Amino acid sequence: MNILLLEDDAAIAAALEAFLTEKGCRVTRCAALSEARELVEAALPDVAVLDWNLPDGEGAALCRELRRRWPRLPLLLLTVRNDTRDILTGFACGADDYVTKPFDREVLYSRLLALWRRSRPDAGDLLQCGGIRLDQARQAVTCRGEPVALAPLEYHLLRLLLQNKGRTVTRQLLLEALWDQNGHFVNDNTLTVTMKRLREKLGRPACLKTVRSFGYRLEETQP
Repeated sequence: MNILLLEDDAAIAAALEAFLTEKGCRVTRCAALSEARELVEAALPDVAVLDWNLPDGEGAALCRELRRRWPRLPLLLLTVRNDTRDILTGFACGADDYVTKPFDREVLYSRLLALWRRSRPDAGDLLQCGGIRLDQARQAVTCRGEPVALAPLEYHLLRLLLQNKGRTVTRQLLLEALWDQNGHFVNDNTLTVTMKRLREKLGRPACLKTVRSFGYRLEETQP
């Protein structure tokens, strides 16, 4: 189980990382929202554990953001805020579970395991078209059975097209959807270059169509 641990208390983070590592988990620690966003963008974890009160904002806000972008990503808020209103707010922000400090590490681990098991891949995680398969849970792409290594922007572009299979997606919509989470603007030229590289890595698939001066479309081709 790959766990993202967003916790600004160094002592708590270190102790929890050591405990979860002993359990066989792989833990990636960070102490700020900005760092957490970069880590999730680079590699989606199996479970994210989020503190609420952080130096650069609130974990609940990140929880809402992650839930919107990755609906199936398990999210657990770990916080000293134990007021009923805070707990209800946490769940309203998209948290799957809410644990207050101080906490029992074994109980926390059991809850993380339960979240992870419930999120295991099913058919809804697989997006497919013309021999291209994208496993959203694992962030893995294959083409005709062979693994394909994509850069983050290429991956997000392919996922957007697969999610809209059979429909033309305009360049403008893609430019808006592919806005870099680190604040870097994705311009028209970047989109063109990214699409060119994606086509090449996928072996120029016949199912990926260009609608000239408008956008792109993925559609099943006739045998």
